[in-house]
Amino acid sequence: MTMSIKRMPGWAKVVSAFVLVLVVLFAGLRLSLLPGLRDVFGTETHDRSGPALLKSIQDMSRYDAASGNFQVVVDLEKDAKYLPDALHGTRTLYVGSGTVDAYVDLGRLAKNDVSVNGDRTAATLRLPHAALGKPALDPDRSYAVSKQRGLLDRLGDIFSDNPNDERAVQRLAARHIGDAAKESKLTARAEENTTGMLKGLLNSLGFKEVTVTYGA
Repeated sequence: MTMSIKRMPGWAKVVSAFVLVLVVLFAGLRLSLLPGLRDVFGTETHDRSGPALLKSIQDMSRYDAASGNFQVVVDLEKDAKYLPDALHGTRTLYVGSGTVDAYVDLGRLAKNDVSVNGDRTAATLRLPHAALGKPALDPDRSYAVSKQRGLLDRLGDIFSDNPNDERAVQRLAARHIGDAAKESKLTARAEENTTGMLKGLLNSLGFKEVTVTYGA
């Protein structure tokens, strides 16, 4: 008596292998919760970065007199012209937090910008107006709230080297923060703080009358 055994079709083998992988992963998750077996299925993080290299050194002659903290919510949407958003399009809601420094460039002082009387009791200084530095985003306080992508965009993320690229919203957040700094009174505060610093310094050197002005 002979028995005939039917071979499992190819699609059934694929399904069986997929189910087996899911069972192993699920079992690993359950076992990792048991005492003593967590390290078996746990992950480790290794920092294999090389040492930081010093590229250049620049001498600073500016006095950072004030710093403003800003936060902006960026809502960036990119739509396809002839396709629905569900198929092609992205929308990112991003919270950007950063700082902008206001400084006075003391290196621009010329000889005729500083005058001292004969007995060195009075001094007059003419400084350039305070300026704003570049906005600096804080990565610890900036984050994406939500990301919506169409089907074609999600498929493209699979083949992308950086599917979570946030550079566009980061640049937009930095630009909005910079615009907000321009509308604020940050430069006026910087000039006020610089005046107070210079008066305190020169008073400690024996000057009784110190006048600080700002202009070209």
